[in-house]
Amino acid sequence: MTTQASQQATTRTRPPANQIDPRGPRFGAAITTVVLALILLFGPNSPIAALLLTIQILAFAAGAILGLQAQPYGWIYRTFVRPRLGPPSELEDQAPPRFAQAVGLVFGLAGAAGLLLGLDVLFYAAIAMALAAAFLNAAFNFCLGCEMYLLFKRIGVGRKPLTQS
Repeated sequence: MTTQASQQATTRTRPPANQIDPRGPRFGAAITTVVLALILLFGPNSPIAALLLTIQILAFAAGAILGLQAQPYGWIYRTFVRPRLGPPSELEDQAPPRFAQAVGLVFGLAGAAGLLLGLDVLFYAAIAMALAAAFLNAAFNFCLGCEMYLLFKRIGVGRKPLTQS
């Protein structure tokens, strides 16, 4: 027999596989905002910017390809922050934030291409757009990539076409 307290504790530490604490991606967005701002401040000719961009691309790739449970900023949140908070009021599907990680990865890779090819405008534009999206999520809880995911889902992008018999 399980008690309500033990069920709540289990939910607090281990949500269902496809459900996440919505505060985690927002925490990750705050870290991402700082990292991307530092990349812009150091600029395309800085080895520190190149290192930070590599780290951020790997973080985006982990979240997009392996899932949010593999995203390092999410791990920091789950390990050090979430245990100090109460349980979330609700959980959310991980698909929209995972899509947002993929969008971030695309912009990170575009920034890296600008860095490697000496295209400073591409570097600054791609990193600035990723920074704007991360800041919107961190500061206002507005996940631009999540909204894109929901819009695409609503209009049917990515659905398998119906087969005709």
